[in-house]
Amino acid sequence: MNTAISVFNSTIPEGRREICELLAKEITQALPEAESKIWHGSPVWFLDGNLVAGYDNLKASVRLLFWSGQSFDEPGLEIEGTFKAADKRYTDVSQVDTTELARWLAKARDIQWDYKNIVKRKGKLERIK
Repeated sequence: MNTAISVFNSTIPEGRREICELLAKEITQALPEAESKIWHGSPVWFLDGNLVAGYDNLKASVRLLFWSGQSFDEPGLEIEGTFKAADKRYTDVSQVDTTELARWLAKARDIQWDYKNIVKRKGKLERIK
């Protein structure tokens, strides 16, 4: 796992830290070809330079985010923002269903909108997978 992500996780308060560590482990295992880094202050995984998954520690929960998640057609993911993102929020590690998470991560690889070129396309998203 990316050292910067391990450092990020170590700064999260106990309880939430376990959620972050589990998410990082599961995402890294499911997307071994992905580049991971801290992006805008949070752990994010990229496939071919395109944002696919990440998480952050919010005031009331840990938010798992899939940039193309609205296209997954999956219960349990909520619409996030104005593009194609969807999220799931956790307050306890016991809420993380790793079977469900693995299914979402497989879809994150197979279903992608082109966030890498969104600025070049003046805010217009195009599906690439």
